[in-house]
Amino acid sequence: MMRSPAAPGAFSEPPKKSLGQNFLHERGVVDRIVLAVNPQPGDRLVEIGPGQGAMTFPLLERHGALTAIEFDRDLLEPLTLQAATHGELNLIHANVLDVDFTALAGDAPIRLVGNLPYNLSSPILFHALDHAAVVTDMHFMLQKEVVERMASGPGSKVYGRLSVMLQAYCEVTMLFVVGPGAFRPPPKVDSAVVRLKPRAPETVGIDDPRRFSDIVRAAFGQRRKTLRNALSDVMDGDAIAAAGIDPQLRAEQLAVADFVRLANHPVTT
Repeated sequence: MMRSPAAPGAFSEPPKKSLGQNFLHERGVVDRIVLAVNPQPGDRLVEIGPGQGAMTFPLLERHGALTAIEFDRDLLEPLTLQAATHGELNLIHANVLDVDFTALAGDAPIRLVGNLPYNLSSPILFHALDHAAVVTDMHFMLQKEVVERMASGPGSKVYGRLSVMLQAYCEVTMLFVVGPGAFRPPPKVDSAVVRLKPRAPETVGIDDPRRFSDIVRAAFGQRRKTLRNALSDVMDGDAIAAAGIDPQLRAEQLAVADFVRLANHPVTT
């Protein structure tokens, strides 16, 4: 049976607002996350932002070994001391945006998990996406509103750049909602756990990732404009039509596959 996470008293430092820290403490939520991750023998788990170890220690006891990336220097010693009774913890002191996941993975894929700080959630997601080729899956706790954006489809008010970029490269599944009371201090919004499973490279179908990113960014940069106007700097109306897309449509009306078609359309000079 898994032990309870370390008592908050084992960590003398209070949550730091400047770092967006909201420490998970509710055991039922932790158990649901561990069950969703379902570590298997041979998996290489990498946790982003272990905080006070609420997920770290149960994952260690379930799996035996874990790499964790923590930016807050004050949490390193208590994490190391507490981990000694749970399993083998490889603790990396770094800003996760500076961590090269591809180099960290080496010759074997990794699985990412974490309760991400709300103020850095999108940059972390895009950073992980850059290394999707070495990532088996990701299980993240995020602001519910962000997860809804990630999983939304065309026509939704929250469908946007984040939705298209993530869904183009990953299967995105919202797993369950978590209330503010599960955290210390409680945030002012609900959270949610999401699973992202990178698609096999051969199924993505994007010829030029940078052009795809540029087109998606431009299309959603001015949502009220038609594609003809929003994409004027990257492709003209005739090219949009030649790709099989109506230039009078707006970005939120296009499916992910439509953006792929636009990006893959030959560039004429």
